[in-house]
Amino acid sequence: MIFKVDGVERHALVFAPTAGGHAKSPLIFGFHGHGGSPEASVRGMAFQNAWPDALVVYPQGLPIATNVDPQGIKPGWQRSAGEVGDRDLKFVDQMVATLREKYSIDDHRIFAVGFSNGAFFTYLLWAQRPQLFTGFAPVAGLFTFAGEPKVPKPAVLIGGERDQLVKIDKLQVAMRAVRRLNGCAEQGEACGPLCTRFASSKNAPLVNVIHPNGHIYPPRATQVIVDFFKTLPR
Repeated sequence: MIFKVDGVERHALVFAPTAGGHAKSPLIFGFHGHGGSPEASVRGMAFQNAWPDALVVYPQGLPIATNVDPQGIKPGWQRSAGEVGDRDLKFVDQMVATLREKYSIDDHRIFAVGFSNGAFFTYLLWAQRPQLFTGFAPVAGLFTFAGEPKVPKPAVLIGGERDQLVKIDKLQVAMRAVRRLNGCAEQGEACGPLCTRFASSKNAPLVNVIHPNGHIYPPRATQVIVDFFKTLPR
């Protein structure tokens, strides 16, 4: 689909839900990392396969400067409010408005997932659009630029022990901050290999996954995220 945002054409790959009838569908946004693409997200995230009843959207970022690309040659996402005229926050607003006209969307099940630079943007959505989204899943990202989230929300936080871009110590700080925000129990329960789920006193449960690898979107991530999102009350 093509969306017009401040006179600029923005693109996204959209997978329509397979469920027929008048059932309202969950909506999942999958934001690629810096230098990524919707096509790569289709293969790497593959939410359309893990949750075929959902409306799945893989947007395309625009060139933007980051620490690893100071010239801003490769596509990515804004990380803080006001950066690049909030073009990506506006893009999300336009996508949601347009998709609501075309599809029957369950407004109580709208989710944002992002990898790397896309995860930083996911945290920004948490900070700037908390009432729009039901839950979040930043993979290999931090809220360094977006600011610490203020509204408790269900979330899946995933990172790697050997990640050289998002260091494990900073990731653990972020995980602890979100656990405090969400009113989570000190001790969690295992939810699979390397996966811990924390109950919440604020209806905002949390899943933490720390895998042994580097800066990657782990193959298991999508199923963990979908399984978690499906458990949330509608």
